[in-house]
Amino acid sequence: MTPRPLASLTTPRLLLDEPRMTRNLARMRAQLARLAVRARPHGKTCKSPEIARRMLDPEAPAITVSTLAEAERFFAAGIRDVLYAVGIAPNKLDHVLDLRARGCDLTVVVDGVQAATAVAARRAGIPALLEIDSDGHRAGLRPDADALLATAAALTAGGVVRGVMTHAGASYDCRSADAIAALAEQERAAVVAAAARLRAAGHPCPIVSVGSTPTALYARDLTGVTEVRAGVYVFMDLVMAGLGVCAVDDVALSVMVSVIGHQPDKGWLLTDGGWMALSRDRGTSGQAVDHGYGLVCSLAGAPIEDLFVVGANQEHGIVARRGGGPLKPELFPVGTLLRVLPNHACATAAQHAGYDVVAGGPDASAHWPRFGGW
Repeated sequence: MTPRPLASLTTPRLLLDEPRMTRNLARMRAQLARLAVRARPHGKTCKSPEIARRMLDPEAPAITVSTLAEAERFFAAGIRDVLYAVGIAPNKLDHVLDLRARGCDLTVVVDGVQAATAVAARRAGIPALLEIDSDGHRAGLRPDADALLATAAALTAGGVVRGVMTHAGASYDCRSADAIAALAEQERAAVVAAAARLRAAGHPCPIVSVGSTPTALYARDLTGVTEVRAGVYVFMDLVMAGLGVCAVDDVALSVMVSVIGHQPDKGWLLTDGGWMALSRDRGTSGQAVDHGYGLVCSLAGAPIEDLFVVGANQEHGIVARRGGGPLKPELFPVGTLLRVLPNHACATAAQHAGYDVVAGGPDASAHWPRFGGW
């Protein structure tokens, strides 16, 4: 693509800072090398083969997905080893079997006897990971529960126990690096214990999978774990910055918006970046610093004083100064281009059809398509 000036692009527009992304990728790669585990990055964050290829382990390319539509797109891009890391519903098994028949080594996830029985009933040898509850955050089997072995037994009637997986979603509630590291150890211990019980019962359990960006980056030891699934690290976001997982200037994703009006008596700027461009995610609302719907930056990507998106309608973003106070319209005339850093990179990226790639200058050097849908 011929470089295009950012000022020539219509807004709202999803921008990707490639140097920041490259730095984030290098950090995770170094961490996993230190821990001696392979990467199975989560493709739900980027939903882009261009970006996913940069995340993959080149020696053992494997990816995690959250929809079968993602599995289709990444398989079409040449990635065979795919984990569908959401509990399987019986009405999706025909699609699973079709993908596997076409050569996709697709693994599903079960977290109880009913789901395992549905998979086994197909008598097709569908491989599955048993989801382990390591923190009480969401789904999964407790590693010491009787249901763990019962689920494995039900699965082997017609499927294959390929291993165990967990997601330490409670890491998003941690408030210090030590707390995240402690949860990473809790996550590791849970799946390793579950795998040991399964092996003792005669199930080989070759895969022991963990995954969240905070625990992946703060884990001190992953003995017994074979792979790490994480996704948001490729972009980072304000939630990650609020956890201390990254700095604000590590956030590689932003939405370019235009100033379209002023409300001087309210201390507001109006932009064309409402929640349809930014998402409704308010993930920083429970953190020490609430960024509303996003942190406002200059076109070069530097935060502007204490400006943030305090409100969002469908098409309108309302920008104000933290703590209130006047905003001089002459400093931000109509047409001014700004960038908004997202609370949650996955949710914000989902609002857009592609990434305009920038490298710190005034131009977009490439456009990488992004897919959506279920």
